[in-house]
Amino acid sequence: MGAVGLQTHIWANNTRSIVLLAGFPVLLVGIIYGFQLILMGFGFLPNSGGTLGDDMSLAGSMLAGTIPLAIVIALIWFAIAWFSNQAIIDAMTGAKKVTRLENPDLYNLLENLAISRGLKTPTLRIIETEALNAYASGLSEGHYSVTVTRGLMQTLDRDEMEAVLAHELTHVINKDVRTMVIASIFAGIISVMAQLIFRGLFYVRAGGDRKNKNAGPLIIIGLIIAAIGFGLSIVIRMMLSRTREYVADAGAVELTKNPDAMISALRKISGRSYVKAPDDVQGMFLDNTPEKGNFVDEMFATHPPIEKRIAALIKFGGGRDAGPWDGDRLETGVPVTGYSTSVPLS
Repeated sequence: MGAVGLQTHIWANNTRSIVLLAGFPVLLVGIIYGFQLILMGFGFLPNSGGTLGDDMSLAGSMLAGTIPLAIVIALIWFAIAWFSNQAIIDAMTGAKKVTRLENPDLYNLLENLAISRGLKTPTLRIIETEALNAYASGLSEGHYSVTVTRGLMQTLDRDEMEAVLAHELTHVINKDVRTMVIASIFAGIISVMAQLIFRGLFYVRAGGDRKNKNAGPLIIIGLIIAAIGFGLSIVIRMMLSRTREYVADAGAVELTKNPDAMISALRKISGRSYVKAPDDVQGMFLDNTPEKGNFVDEMFATHPPIEKRIAALIKFGGGRDAGPWDGDRLETGVPVTGYSTSVPLS
């Protein structure tokens, strides 16, 4: 039975996220197994001296020794990322922390939304770029952050900016911002493992210290397993990103009671959202869809198309769409107010 109501969608999304996150450790084990097959094929690990099946069984038994080491390495990586994730994200995006004194209007908007839900106000950050985008980050209460671009501040009016902040705050409320950060950490571990495997192939010499009649099949099977594991880690990360955006759009409407503002904000953001950052971070953004998407782009996109998000806001939120934004004013002729530090919101 499908999810009914916003809260049910949130529960369904959280359950789906837990299931998907559980897939990352499984993929990590699979990639390690593939790596062992490759090393066995090149002669760097002992082989059974028997059939291909015997070699694969031996590689499986070796996991009892290699998995604990991999877990220790992964936990060290995880601990570093857990305590340093915000600094790492800031370094990747160029985001800078701002205070109420530096930007009182924007800070007050975020604070009012947080107070309405009994939350501690997230830290506010700004990226100095003309792109129109935003994201939430953080792993625990008191360490959450909402980041917006300068271009977004200078383009959106008060209601639109409030809708975007409400969207990002919904990620905090639903805890899916934590899910995305954890997923990025897992994906990073798997990505590095896969890259080490493929790059390492250029430095190893076939034969090693031992000869193996099953070398060719073992290497091919190992590469296939590693490639599938890496590909599935990307798919899991995309699925996590996509499912959360519709719920966050709905949450923004619930917080602001203004679906039209969320729609018009998405219209202005569409095609103007690109911020230079690693893929793992871009999956956290408000929008990360290609300007000219085709079927393949849409299939592998981390976010649903803005057109579909707007359609959902119209259908389920009762919003009205004024049409594409031409860069100066909406098609209805409503002038762009612009939101910046020099233009009061009141």
